[in-house]
Amino acid sequence: MTVLVIGGSGFLGTELVRQATAAERETVATFCSRPGRLPGVSWRRLDLRAPGDVDEVLGAVAPRVVVNATSGQGDWAVTADGAIRVAVAAARRGCRLVHVSSDAVFSGARVHYDEGCPPDPVTPYGAAKAAAESAVRLLLPDAVVARTSLIIGDGGSVHERLVHTVAAGERGGVLFTDEVRCPVHVRDLAAALWELAASERAGVCHLGGADALSRHELGVLIARRDGLDPDRLAAGRRADSALPGALDVRLDGRATRRRLRTRLRGAREFLRSR
Repeated sequence: MTVLVIGGSGFLGTELVRQATAAERETVATFCSRPGRLPGVSWRRLDLRAPGDVDEVLGAVAPRVVVNATSGQGDWAVTADGAIRVAVAAARRGCRLVHVSSDAVFSGARVHYDEGCPPDPVTPYGAAKAAAESAVRLLLPDAVVARTSLIIGDGGSVHERLVHTVAAGERGGVLFTDEVRCPVHVRDLAAALWELAASERAGVCHLGGADALSRHELGVLIARRDGLDPDRLAAGRRADSALPGALDVRLDGRATRRRLRTRLRGAREFLRSR
C-alpha cells in the first residue's frame, strides 16, 4: 500500500514519514522548498498553489492513502485552496484522505469543543482551515478531518524553540497565561493519524493532548525539561494585548479516544523533567 504524505518535510510530516517507513509502508512525501532527510522515502516537489500540480502528483504516485499535513499558516492559497485541490484529486482517484486541521477553527467562546461543534473562527488562518474542512467533508464524506492543537516534540517544534530563545534572552516578549490549548506530542499525533487512516472512521476527530495548559504553563514545563530557568519566561495576558485570536480553546476528544488504541498523553506527562 502506497501512502502519500503532503507536507512531509514539515514538523508533523517528518514524524508521519518516519513512522510510515518504520512500518515498511511504501512512502512518498511532498515538499515545497526542500526535501526532508529521512531515508526510505521518495520525495516529490509540490506547490499546492499551482493548479494541476496536485493531480499530477497523485496520478504519478497512485497512493491508497493521502495524509495532508500541511499548515500554510496565513496563506489562504495553501491552507484553503490547496487543501481543496487535494480533496478534489483524492476524490477523483478514490484515495483515503486524512486531512489535518486545527483548533484555530474555534473562537474560544464556549471553551470546550467536541467533534460536533461547528467552526466559528476569528482569524484568517482559522477561517482558511474551516473552509478546507467544509470542502473535504463535502467532497469526501468518508475522509477523516483531524483537528489538533499545539504540536510539541523533543525540542524541534516552533513552540519549544520560542521558549528557548526567550529563556536565553535572545528575544523579548511574554508567554500568555490566559491563552489555553491542549498540547499534543508529535509522536502520539502521528500514530493516531496513521491509526485513523487504517480504520473506517469518517468525519471530524479531535486529537488534542489530555492536559489543558496556558502558553506560560507550557513554557515552564518545556524550560524545566530542558534545564532552563523558567523564571526567565515573562508572563502576560493576551487579553491585554492587541493580538487577534482565541483565548481558551479546549478540544474535547473523548469520543475519538474511545475508538483509538493510541494514547494521546498530556503535556504534564510527556514534558516531565529529564
